[in-house]
Amino acid sequence: MAEVVVIEFAEPNALEIYKRVNKELGWEGVPDSTAWPAGMLSHVSGEKGDKLIVVEVWESQAAQGEFMTSQLGPAFAAVSAPKPSRIEWFNSVMDVHSHSH
Repeated sequence: MAEVVVIEFAEPNALEIYKRVNKELGWEGVPDSTAWPAGMLSHVSGEKGDKLIVVEVWESQAAQGEFMTSQLGPAFAAVSAPKPSRIEWFNSVMDVHSHSH
């Protein structure tokens, strides 16, 4: 069963940090799913004031851990990103499919 992770940053420049991390990952603009790391099923982010939240669905926590070790952790270090203020895992209970208007 898929697992959902919520990652939150509470920093005055959280959105700018997010953009710099995405650039470091080669995800400038909106990456299509072929650019996603192995095991990532979906990714969405949102911001409000000094908070930025990322919600991802992964095949497993191990797959996200591999991405963290091999790509995301080094990208965080490269841009001197602060540690997230929250990381919380949830069990997926329903698959929701994209719907475009």
